[in-house]
Amino acid sequence: MRKSKTSHVHTYDAQGRQICCTLEEKIQVKSGPSPLPPHSDDDGHDRDHQAEAMRSPWREYLPSIISFVLLLGGIALDEYIQPEYFTGWVRLVWYLAAYLPVGLPVLKEAVLAIGKLEFFTEFLLMSIATIGAFAIGEHPEGVAVMLFYAVGELFQTAAVRRAKGNIKALLDVRPDRATVLREGKFVEAFPDTVQVGDTIRVKPGERVPLDGILLGKSDAAFDAAALTGESKPRSIAVGKIVLAGMVSSESLVEIKVSKPFGESSIARILELVQNATARKAPTELFIRKFAKIYTPIVVFLAVLLILIPYFTVAEYVFRDWLYRALIFLVISCPCALVISIPLGYFGGIGAASRQGILFKGSNFLDLMTKVSTVVMDKTGTLTRGVFKVQKIESEGVEKNELLILAAALEQHSTHPVAKALMQYADEQKLDWKKAPITAVKEIAGHGLTGQVNGKPVWVGNIKLFEKFKIDYPAALDTEVDTIAVVAVDGKYVGFVTIADEIKPDATDTIKRLHSAGVRELVMLSGDKDSVVQKVITALGIEQGYGDLLPEGKVEKVEALKRDNPARVIAFMGDGINDAPVLAVSDVGIAMGGLGSDAAIETADVVIQNDEPSKVATAISIGRATRRVVWQNIGLAFAVKAIVLTLGAGGLATMWEAVFADVGVALLAILNAVRIQRMKF
Repeated sequence: MRKSKTSHVHTYDAQGRQICCTLEEKIQVKSGPSPLPPHSDDDGHDRDHQAEAMRSPWREYLPSIISFVLLLGGIALDEYIQPEYFTGWVRLVWYLAAYLPVGLPVLKEAVLAIGKLEFFTEFLLMSIATIGAFAIGEHPEGVAVMLFYAVGELFQTAAVRRAKGNIKALLDVRPDRATVLREGKFVEAFPDTVQVGDTIRVKPGERVPLDGILLGKSDAAFDAAALTGESKPRSIAVGKIVLAGMVSSESLVEIKVSKPFGESSIARILELVQNATARKAPTELFIRKFAKIYTPIVVFLAVLLILIPYFTVAEYVFRDWLYRALIFLVISCPCALVISIPLGYFGGIGAASRQGILFKGSNFLDLMTKVSTVVMDKTGTLTRGVFKVQKIESEGVEKNELLILAAALEQHSTHPVAKALMQYADEQKLDWKKAPITAVKEIAGHGLTGQVNGKPVWVGNIKLFEKFKIDYPAALDTEVDTIAVVAVDGKYVGFVTIADEIKPDATDTIKRLHSAGVRELVMLSGDKDSVVQKVITALGIEQGYGDLLPEGKVEKVEALKRDNPARVIAFMGDGINDAPVLAVSDVGIAMGGLGSDAAIETADVVIQNDEPSKVATAISIGRATRRVVWQNIGLAFAVKAIVLTLGAGGLATMWEAVFADVGVALLAILNAVRIQRMKF
C-alpha cells in the first residue's frame, strides 16, 4: 500500500568506514546489549554494532582533526616560509598527507560506484574536483573540499543520532529476556524462544516480554506509559490481555503467553517505526530523481566551460577555465538536498513518535498537511468506549436470566457493549460463565446468535432483529442510548440500554482541527443514529450518520470522494470493523491501535494513546516538516545558483564553492534537526 523503493546513496564516516547504503539504514536503531549469551546469527552483527558504539568519539573525529591541522600548517608554510623550503614534492606530500585521511573514503566510493556503472555520483564529482585542484597546484582548495565534506558527514551523523534519540525511548521498551516456566521451574530465556501457551513470570518493575493473558486470583496494575502515554497505571483484570512493553507496577504476576514474540504488539510497533522511512514523500522522491538528472547536466556544462572559451576567448588560459570548471563541479554536488531532506522527514517521524504518533512513512507526513476532511468513528475514538448499563427491561423472563443469556453470548465479542454487559453481570454476581454455549456466530454491525443452555439466543441491535424478522416493541426505535435487544427461541424477551462517555479532549480536538484548516468533520458510526446526532451536537461536528455497517462507512467515504475528488480524507477509527474504511481513506488513522491487529495493519498512522487531539498534532508536525524541507530546498538552490553563476564568471573561488556545497548542507542539516526541538 503506497510503497516505493529505497534509493541508495552510499556514505562514509571520517575514518573511511561505510556508514550505510541509504540514509534510512543509517537511522535504523539497534537494540541494546542483551544480558544473555548470543543465540542467533544476528547477534554477531549486534555485537559489532555495540563495539562500534563503545569506541571513543575521538576515533571518529581524528581523520578530520589531522586533516585540519595539516591544512592550517600548510597554509602557514605557504605564507611565511621561503618557497625554496616548501615547494615541489615537499609541498605536494604535505598536502597529500592532509588530503588522504578525509579523501581516501570518497575516492574509494567513487571507484565502487563506477564499478556499478553509477558514474554521476557526488563521490565522483568530489574526486574529479579535488584531483583537478591538485593538478593545477591549488592544493589547499583540494584538501579543503574533502575536509569540509568530512565535517559535513560528522554533522550529519550527529543529526541522525539526535533523530534516533526521539525513537530510542520507544525502542527501549523491547524486552530482552523472559522468565518462563519450564519443567516446573522458572528460568530465564530469550523472548523469541517462548512458545504460545507457556507461562511467564514478571516481577514488580519488570517489563512484560510477550502478549498474554493475566493469570492469578486478583487484578494487577501495569504502567503502560511507554506504549500509550497514559500517566496512571492501568488495572487489568484476571483473564484479560496484557501487552508486551507494559511494566508490572506493584506485584509479581504470571501471564499465559497468547502470541509469539514476533507477533506481539510491541514487536509490530517497533517494526512499524523502523520501517517508516521506506515509504518516501513525493518531495523526497522528486529530489532523488532530480539529482540524477541535474548532476550529469552540470558535469556536461563544466566540460563546455572548458571547451567553449577556447573558441570564443582571445587569450585562452586552460588552467583558469579548468579551475572554473572544478568550482562548477564542487557546487553541483547535491549533498544538501540528498542528505537534509530525508533527515528532515525522519526528524518529523521522530518528533511524532515522541508525541505517541506513529507514521508508517514520510509520504503520510506530506498527506497530513493536505487533509481537508476528517471522518471519524464515534465509539472508542471520540468517546471512551467504556459503556455502562443504564436500564434493563425484561418480558417473560427474569432480569437476571436476561443478563446471564446476554453476557454468556457476548463473551465471544470484543465490542465495548459486550464488555459492558459482562462487567455488569459480574457486578451483579451472576454465574453467567458456566452457561453452555454452542454455534456462536457474530454478524458484523448487528450482533451475535448462538445456543445458550440449549436455547437459540439473539443479542444485538435493532438491525439484528430486522434481519431475522423477530418482532420487537415499536418503542425501542425511540431509545436514544445504545441498546442491546435480546430474543430467545425467536421471541423478544427484553433489552438493555448502555451509555458511553465523550472523551475529555474530544471538544478540544474539534476546535484544533478547525484551527488547522480542516474544512469538514463527519462522524460515521454503527451506533444508533439518535446517539450519533446527540454526540455531534455536543461536539459541534457538522455531519453525522449512524446505523452504519462497515460497508456503509466505506460507501459514505467513497461518496465524499465522488462529490469532490480534490478532497483529501483522513479517517479516525479504533477497531476491526473500521479496517475497510481505514483502507479506502487517503490517510487511515488508528486510535489506540495497539489492541487491534486489523487496525494497525491497515492504518497509515497509529495514535498510541486514545487521545483524538493527537490527530491535530499530527497535522501540525506534518506542516512543520514540510516547511523545513522546502526551506532547505530553497536555500540549496538559491545559494548554488548564485555561486554557480559567479564561478562561471571567474568571480568565485573554490572556497566559495565549498560553502555552496558543504556549508549549505550543514545549514540544511541544522535546520532539519530543528524539527525535533519544536513544541507541538
